[in-house]
Amino acid sequence: MPLYLEIIICVSLLIGGAFLLIGSYGLVRLPDIYMRLHSPTKASTLGITGVLVASMIFQSHLKGFFSIQELLITLFLLITAPVAANMIAKTALHQRTKSLKDTKGQDLMETIRDREAPTKPPQNP
Repeated sequence: MPLYLEIIICVSLLIGGAFLLIGSYGLVRLPDIYMRLHSPTKASTLGITGVLVASMIFQSHLKGFFSIQELLITLFLLITAPVAANMIAKTALHQRTKSLKDTKGQDLMETIRDREAPTKPPQNP
C-alpha cells in the first residue's frame, strides 16, 4: 500500500476517533437530556464518518474498485441520527422531562408542549 494512502487512512481514523471521544465525553458530561442530544448527533456522527471514510479508502485499495458499502452506511447514519434526536427531544418534551435553568429556550418548551394537534380541513363534497 502506498505511503500517502496509509497517511490519509491514519489521519481519517485519528480525526474520527477524536470526534467519537469528544461525543462520548459530552454524552456523559452534559447535564440534561436536551443538552445531551447534541453530543451523539453531531460529534459521534462525524466520528463514525471519519472511521467509515478510512475503511472505504482501505477497502477500495484492496479490492481495486470503489467500495460503496461504507458510503451507504455513512449516508444512512447522516440521515437517521438527526431524526432520532428529534424524536427523543419530542418525547422528552411531551413527557415533561425537567430541564436545567441554563437550558436555552425555556419559554418555547411550554409553547410546544401545550399546542393543539392540527385539525383536518373540511372536505368539499
